[in-house]
Amino acid sequence: MWKDIWFLVIRTLRATFRKRSTMILYFGLPIAGILASLLLYGSQGTTELRVGVVNGDDGQTIAADTVQFVQGLDHVKVVNVTQQELQDQLAASDLDSGLIIESGYSESVRSGSPDHIAIQSVKGAQVTAYMKSMLYGYIDNVAAMGRISAGNDAKFQQLYDRYRSADFKVTSESVNDTSTTKEMSYQSIGFLLMFMMTSAVSLSDLILKNRENRTYFRVLSSPINARTYVMANILMNLIVMLAQIVIVLFFMRVVFRIDPGMPVAQMFGILLLFSLVSVSISLVIVAFSKSSAMAGALSNLIVTPTCLLSGCFFPISIMPDAIRRVSDFLPQNWVLQSIEKLQSGEGFAGVWFNLSILFAFAVVFFLIATYKFGRNNDTRNFV
Repeated sequence: MWKDIWFLVIRTLRATFRKRSTMILYFGLPIAGILASLLLYGSQGTTELRVGVVNGDDGQTIAADTVQFVQGLDHVKVVNVTQQELQDQLAASDLDSGLIIESGYSESVRSGSPDHIAIQSVKGAQVTAYMKSMLYGYIDNVAAMGRISAGNDAKFQQLYDRYRSADFKVTSESVNDTSTTKEMSYQSIGFLLMFMMTSAVSLSDLILKNRENRTYFRVLSSPINARTYVMANILMNLIVMLAQIVIVLFFMRVVFRIDPGMPVAQMFGILLLFSLVSVSISLVIVAFSKSSAMAGALSNLIVTPTCLLSGCFFPISIMPDAIRRVSDFLPQNWVLQSIEKLQSGEGFAGVWFNLSILFAFAVVFFLIATYKFGRNNDTRNFV
């Protein structure tokens, strides 16, 4: 039996991958998924915020110190401009934001009621939020000294000088930000799941195509029976998806140097389990199809929408709660959940429930396909 299975597997693999276009379809597209993830997340590095400063309270210590504070912020570049230059450069996108300090600003801070200061931007809160939160915190500290001094200039100056010459120091240490690479690997696996399911349906569809061109009946006229034929198709499916997994993980780690944030062996095991689910789903689609055209239609109806709802194309965290509840019934979501847990530092034992769910999906779909094949009497039973 196994000799016949391997004979069919090798024969079908040779016939399927005889064309280079087929190689690109099965192995090139998963690599293209990695490139798409690099394009989506590769440009999310830290950028410098260009801020134009108009100091209309020139000559005042508090105003000068405020400008100096902004200059000291990380990833902020300060340019001194006039009011007109600020408007022109903001409109031309030469500056991201503008800080306008009007005359009387220092006195308002000294009195404990900060005023005469404004932040402008044509790019919205996504640009001004960081500088605004840091700057307003600094101004509130100085204004608190003004309220404590209650109009006593000497007391305020004493508090302010002590604040400026504080003897404590804050040290910072940079650490590597792995969130972007984790998002890249997460999204790359999401694309891989879709391509695995598409490949599984395409390979299982060979059963229908061989029925249509009568090759299936010529095979059955030999000592090979229908059960052996279907087993060979399943094994061929698994071999192709195993190759897809190995190639994608190789390109992620070695070629593109993307750290998945988890051991590669664990990711390989999860994807290998999902390959069983993909094969079982593809057999269900074939079992309920009367022709290869119907199988293609069912594939488009099942694979792409379920991948979309599971978060294969974008993080599921941005979806509404109703969609998230639907995704709990989809196997792709359980794969992505497992990867997310392992990336967050949870041990492999912490995803045993997810793996059990995936195994249950595979068993259920295999049983459904077996039952349907067994009752398919229109062109002879498969099993």
